[in-house]
Amino acid sequence: MIGRLRGEILIKRPPQLLLEVGGVGYELEAPMSTFYELPAVGETVTLITHLAVREDAQILYGFIRESDRALFRALLKVSGVGARMALAILSGMDAARFGQCVEQEDATALTRIPGIGKKTAQRLVIEMRDRIPAADAQAQGLPMPIGGLADDRDQAMADAVSALVALGYRSPDASRMARAVDDGAKTSEEIIRAALKSVSLG
Repeated sequence: MIGRLRGEILIKRPPQLLLEVGGVGYELEAPMSTFYELPAVGETVTLITHLAVREDAQILYGFIRESDRALFRALLKVSGVGARMALAILSGMDAARFGQCVEQEDATALTRIPGIGKKTAQRLVIEMRDRIPAADAQAQGLPMPIGGLADDRDQAMADAVSALVALGYRSPDASRMARAVDDGAKTSEEIIRAALKSVSLG
């Protein structure tokens, strides 16, 4: 079991990244709560990981904080919640905010996350009620950039839209959300953060 990796970031393309550790490149998927805190490409980072083994694939997930991995693992135990939805939840809010939603029985806030309807949100509130404390206790195919086809500004917007689509938004909605918050100077990660924040406040 791979539980922790420390290495150089080679590629950041939310929700995926490539980390070089001892000459080996590890492909990982990570929530936006992790991407927001990653250093720049070429710098070294330590990620706490979760390895999911399926019949058709082995997928490695990376997290900056143990609390996020603990929540991710707890979410996987909820009926009807898979890794994709768990990543979407951790991209829409961090572990602390999710805990508040469960404690306050705020299912409405959870429905603002793509892929989570009213019934799923209510089930999360009920089933995670007893798992949040346990999580808190525990907490104590990669796309390549296309060169020469767009300038940095267009590439940042394209990356942001692609990430939002990967998180479950329809392409037209993702494009609208990204363009609504872009001021012409934001990085792709800043666009994604602002877009997700606008949804949570909506």
